[in-house]
Amino acid sequence: MSRGYSLEKDLRLLLNNPKYSDIEILCEDEKKLYGCKAILAARSEVFDRLLYNGMKESYEKQISFPTINSSLMKIVLEYIYTGSIKEESLTKDNIIEAFYAADYFQLPDLQNFIMKILKITLENDYIENYSPELLSKIATMMPLSDDNILLNLLVETVATIPLNTIEFNRLSIEAFQYLLSSTHENEKPFVTPEYEVFRYSAILAAKQVSNEAYKTFMERLPTLEQIEKMENSVQVLEDKFISGHQKVSKEMESLVKFIDFRRINIQILTNIVEPLKIIPPEMILGVYQHKALVNNSDLNDTRGMPFYSYFHLLC
Repeated sequence: MSRGYSLEKDLRLLLNNPKYSDIEILCEDEKKLYGCKAILAARSEVFDRLLYNGMKESYEKQISFPTINSSLMKIVLEYIYTGSIKEESLTKDNIIEAFYAADYFQLPDLQNFIMKILKITLENDYIENYSPELLSKIATMMPLSDDNILLNLLVETVATIPLNTIEFNRLSIEAFQYLLSSTHENEKPFVTPEYEVFRYSAILAAKQVSNEAYKTFMERLPTLEQIEKMENSVQVLEDKFISGHQKVSKEMESLVKFIDFRRINIQILTNIVEPLKIIPPEMILGVYQHKALVNNSDLNDTRGMPFYSYFHLLC
């Protein structure tokens, strides 16, 4: 096709093309890409400062980005040159890094596009989406903050997935702690009853200790559905001693302060939670005192805003 009919297609001819480039871009994986200084600087203030700062960098033929690999840089360059990127360029393996690459180069429209694609993906596959994995990844990349729009989206999404449907290898303990802290005593949509929050916390903590501890706590902590079917649960749970419960208790320290034990049924608290000996006794005592002194009938067993109420508001 002749040139001059489509600006986007014409600019794609320049993309990573040594013939029309005057700068080499060295990436984290030591691969080289090619760019035009004027286009890069016109589209990104970061490139403008790096390439036209009057210092020696302005006259060099190569610029290095040791924290950005070539696949991410290709996404950034494609957007810089054409104003768009192919949706298939974004996957669960690179979408977090692509978002932060867009942030690094101060490309807010690219960030918005990435957010749009992520929202569509998560909405289209509600239960089986990969938001727990993404939340776990973002928790290891940088400090977590309330003004991070990508982080907030992932927290909101994971909060509306029942925890007992999320396998324990999909959500890191750091990501889970942030999920609990963000939803603790906040009117945000949340679907998991507080006992199930405790159960997930305890089993996740046990998983950090050992496979034996993990198996033990899986056996000792039934789901709410299983509890409804149980008989003589007091005798079954009190007769067994749990080795290593101190280590599990230690792992629980970062989580336990974000669990509202007042929302857990008193019989479950007495028969199942307390015998595990992983919750500080003074915390358990405080809950008993609270339940004795205060009418708890209006305290839901689930934190935050019930998901059906949130959904109703949206409709």
